[in-house]
Amino acid sequence: MTKAEELFHSIAAGLPDTKESKMFGALCIKAGNGKAGVMLYKGTMVFKLNGESEVDALKLQGAKVFEPMEGRPMNGWLQLSEVHSTEWGRFAKIAMEYVKTIEVTEKVKKKK
Repeated sequence: MTKAEELFHSIAAGLPDTKESKMFGALCIKAGNGKAGVMLYKGTMVFKLNGESEVDALKLQGAKVFEPMEGRPMNGWLQLSEVHSTEWGRFAKIAMEYVKTIEVTEKVKKKK
């Protein structure tokens, strides 16, 4: 297990009312409403942020908007490298508090 994975599991264990899951085949942390707020992606941590917390994260050197595929940015998802691993816990807590407030709407299935 890598240091990033160990830190991810440690952070996940310390966040109340969350569970570890998968997103894009990567480890993630989901809130009780099923919304993901944190993801471990190729040795980096990705956070669902908004407002001031998003601005704060982007101020960190090397921080960027997450692109799971080149040219396909996911707005509101910020990626921080292992260089900023000391900040991962703080941003994970903020991200999970945020996603817990997102209202879940039921998807309408398309008729075939």
